Amino acid sequence: MAIQHPLIEIVPGKRGGKPCIRGQRITVGDILGWLSSGMSHAEILEDFPDLQEDHIRAALAFAADREQRTRSVVAP
Repeated sequence: MAIQHPLIEIVPGKRGGKPCIRGQRITVGDILGWLSSGMSHAEILEDFPDLQEDHIRAALAFAADREQRTRSVVAP
């Protein structure tokens, strides 16, 4: 089952088919990378004025949902 979120879209050919903020070219991975590098929500929103706080939360929710659906396979 595909992961869906109203603020996230996956469009073939757009950013290599990676999940993006709807209507933008900013990927979920971009946002996660900025957060993991230590940027605050306020810094991200200042650097990318087209983003909103809801977009950051949507990216986190999307990534959390995808993580919950990931299955580990242990090689024999």
